Amino acid sequence: MPTAASSTDGPVAAARRAVVDVVHLVRFRAAHGRRRLLAGAGATVLALTTAVAVVPAFLPGAGGVDGRARELLIVLPTALAGFVLLAVVSAAASGGGRELLARDPAAVFPVSPTTDHLGALLLAPLNIAWLLQAWLLLGVTAYGVGAGALAPAQVVVLLWLAAGTAFAQVLAWSLEGVRRLPHGMAAVRVLNLVVLGVALWLQVSDRLTDVLDAVPTRGVVVSLAFGVTPRWAVTTAALLVVVVVLVALGAVPAHLAARRTPRDELKVESGRYPARSMPRSPLGAMVRTDRASVWRAVPMRRGVIVLALGPALVALLGDLQWDTMTILPGLVASGGALLYGVNAWCLDSRGTLWRESLPVPPGTVFDARAYVLAEFLLSASVLTVVVAGLRAGVPSAAELSALCSTLVVVTVQVVGASMRWSSARPYAVDLRSSRATPAPPAMMVAYSSRLALSTTLTGVLFSLLTRAPSPWVSLSLAVAMVAWSTARLLRAREAWVDPVERARVVTTVAVS
Repeated sequence: MPTAASSTDGPVAAARRAVVDVVHLVRFRAAHGRRRLLAGAGATVLALTTAVAVVPAFLPGAGGVDGRARELLIVLPTALAGFVLLAVVSAAASGGGRELLARDPAAVFPVSPTTDHLGALLLAPLNIAWLLQAWLLLGVTAYGVGAGALAPAQVVVLLWLAAGTAFAQVLAWSLEGVRRLPHGMAAVRVLNLVVLGVALWLQVSDRLTDVLDAVPTRGVVVSLAFGVTPRWAVTTAALLVVVVVLVALGAVPAHLAARRTPRDELKVESGRYPARSMPRSPLGAMVRTDRASVWRAVPMRRGVIVLALGPALVALLGDLQWDTMTILPGLVASGGALLYGVNAWCLDSRGTLWRESLPVPPGTVFDARAYVLAEFLLSASVLTVVVAGLRAGVPSAAELSALCSTLVVVTVQVVGASMRWSSARPYAVDLRSSRATPAPPAMMVAYSSRLALSTTLTGVLFSLLTRAPSPWVSLSLAVAMVAWSTARLLRAREAWVDPVERARVVTTVAVS
């Protein structure tokens, strides 16, 4: 029987069918996951969100007309605009959001671009950066308005989160459609440079604050600060209409992008790469193969640029100093590991079987993969620090020592954790698509939260050591922390060398 959509189907019927398809896909993804783990993770996120949205309203000083509560309400308009900016960058970097159905299964079981669009919207909150920003907005709002106006204020904030995410999705799909035009990738790069140049010009000319103050989010904060009022009702209704319109509007560029070939992905798969001289050792051959796999992949290149330059530009515009710059390497390294490191063996996909047939010791294969991952994370972190430090002046010996120690420590930490998780929980994932993730969404939230917590604590610790009387204090602590992380990395290596464990990983990731 024909599976094509009937020409008599209108937009309402198509939208209804897309919603039904999303429900089926969500149930399908959930059935292949660990239900207890998914239920526990969902309950934990819901409990944390409820606590963040309610508890600050009952703290001392909450809702006061003066003091800290008033200061938080003053900066809330800028925070609302910052959430939209973060959502736009995240969605644009992933080419329109995350995939609810991977590219190869979608070729066998075709779903409409509207279904793809709605699935990407549904997966948007399953991101630790999105969750942290949302929790920050909910907590600041709760403390600023107090218990009296808590419920109406949080309704407005939740609608703003939905509207900002939907707007980011529309813009991301539009950019993805432009990328797939002839010379589209060059056009997007030029647009990025223009936006970056304007931001730098505003900062240098001291006009950035005036622009942020002029962002039309102040009216949203005024409407939520006084409970249920006519202005609150108008703002709530307007945001609800905006959410519906943006969700529907996002399907238009999603359809336009789906009709065009992804040129960046096709260029990698159909490109010609000239042969090079043979490496001198098996390790060199494995490193060369892994390095090419990483840097030729579209999501790796696009993701590492955003990860490296995003925090660096924020630090540059905010005039971040050396003593607080130790936070940046951990954030970049943990974000870089989420591109493929937490499931590092899936990078080979079906090629893992070929790699296992090579006359190379398994320990050499592990060493090469760990080395390339460390190289990938360290290059992004160094680029971030270099760009962020352009306006920070000359660091002192203690600051330079603490920053270099942070770079090495967080890199070894993240590599060790990534290689352990890659062997303990492998997943069959095709990373050829720019929207692919190396693990299911729930696991990505767990991985990102654990990495962000450990690397942030490390960055804060070395930030305190920038004021140490001697640079050797940071170096001594770094040696101890690197030794501990290296020992854990060696245990992960032993697990990979074991033939039974390696066979389990290989057969899992080669299924895709």
